[in-house]
Amino acid sequence: MLISPNDLFYTTSEVDRLSLNRKNSAWIDTEIRSVNARFILLHNTRNLFENIEGQPQPVLLTYDTVSSFLKDHPWAFLGQHGTNSLFVIELSSLIEQDVITYMLPGHYFEDLRKVGSLNARNEAAQLAYGRGLMFWHARHQFCGSCGAPTQMRDAGHMRTCLNHKCNLEHFPRTDPAVIMLVHQGDKCLLATHGRLKKGTYSTLAGFVEPGETLEHAVRREVLEEAGIKVGEVRYAGSQPWPFPTALMMGFYAKAESTEISLDDDELLDAQWFTRDDLRNFSSKERSLSSKDSIARCLIEGWLNME
Repeated sequence: MLISPNDLFYTTSEVDRLSLNRKNSAWIDTEIRSVNARFILLHNTRNLFENIEGQPQPVLLTYDTVSSFLKDHPWAFLGQHGTNSLFVIELSSLIEQDVITYMLPGHYFEDLRKVGSLNARNEAAQLAYGRGLMFWHARHQFCGSCGAPTQMRDAGHMRTCLNHKCNLEHFPRTDPAVIMLVHQGDKCLLATHGRLKKGTYSTLAGFVEPGETLEHAVRREVLEEAGIKVGEVRYAGSQPWPFPTALMMGFYAKAESTEISLDDDELLDAQWFTRDDLRNFSSKERSLSSKDSIARCLIEGWLNME
């Protein structure tokens, strides 16, 4: 069963990235000052929101509001959404309260994971895009080859080593990861670990290693984490996951064994659950992974396979 991108969060930003325009500094300079320019603000990877009728709503600011920040703080061009040119600014070097005081009353910075599923999906995707890009910049201030400082180029989509003998170009990277719902008959395998809220069970997942296919990574991770041997692996869909820099590639994996062995230190517990078990999870003080995750989509897709 394939998962539609429209069913996932952080995927459908409706932004035309205009990659050919990034190198045109004159065009960028005009757009950033345009009345149609809109700016996403970040502080320590958290996005700017305001409460409207009790619900968090993303705040997009105009050039006049953010112009004083642009000279001394990193920013990037994300693309165009409708008639608006979309930019992101990272303000982590400032004291958070000073930024909040500068804004209108009611504005605040919040972790996107806590409120993303409450927003329109295109808005959540735009915030995630900006967050992921600026996270990469914050962790690539120096060249991985020679150690010299790097400088942002192409409106935030490249960094160049400032050592003229090296001059290496660095581009934003995404870490490939597999996430899989392991199933056999009327049962699926879910697990919990220390990063999940107590009582929350989710699918297994892990990063792809050099020299692996995605299918090999699925089989290896399931065997390492739960001791389960996997046979058939079917692709379901993918989700950008900038928490911090992953692309989650989802699969349904058919188990060829059922005895669980938690040899990996990562998992606290793993169990087989029936569809009826999952439909009555809350009565057992358990919960499934968050609604903004592809893990939840994989689980709900399996529930509907009957």
